[in-house]
Formats: sequence, C-alpha cells, structure tokens
Amino acid sequence: MRGKLWFVGGLAAGFVLGARAGREKYEEIVQQARKMMDHPTVQEAKGTAQAQANRLVSEGKDRLSHTKIGEKMSTGNGANSSELTSSTTSSSSAAPTKPMP
Repeated sequence: MRGKLWFVGGLAAGFVLGARAGREKYEEIVQQARKMMDHPTVQEAKGTAQAQANRLVSEGKDRLSHTKIGEKMSTGNGANSSELTSSTTSSSSAAPTKPMP
C-alpha cells in the first residue's frame, strides 16, 4: 500500500511539473507565432495571397455565369436544386450504357 501511495504521489508531482513546463513552452510558441505573423514580410505575403484568392474567385464566378447552370442561377427563376440536378443528369445520360452480363 505504501508503495502505491509513493507511485501515485510521483505521478501527481510529474503531472503538475510537466503541465507547468508544457504551459510555459506553449506560451513561448504562441508568442513566437504572433511575432512572426506581425512581421511585415508575412503581412505582405498574406495580402498577396488574399488578392490572388479574390481574383480566382471572381474568375470562377465569371466562368460559371457563362454556363447553363450559371444562367439559371443568375436569372432567379426559382429553379431549385432538383431542377438543376435533373437538367445536368439528363445531358450526361445520353451516352449508351452496356448491359451487365
């Protein structure tokens, strides 16, 4: 019984000391990450990436608007997703299928 108490006491002490050391290391990592994110070079790269993402989104929207689905979505004629699905599946089902043996 006495050995078990010493073992449990050792585990508790190790947990407390490890948690403190882990928390300090965690805080240090967070501080370094914040310092890095505030660096002007990182901010510039962030702005460049955001601008490129915005450009790609607008290009994608523009390409989508030139498709049949995009035209249906932009007209606002109340087409729901089942109508859009049926129109796209009807065109893809035109290919003949091979019967299963």
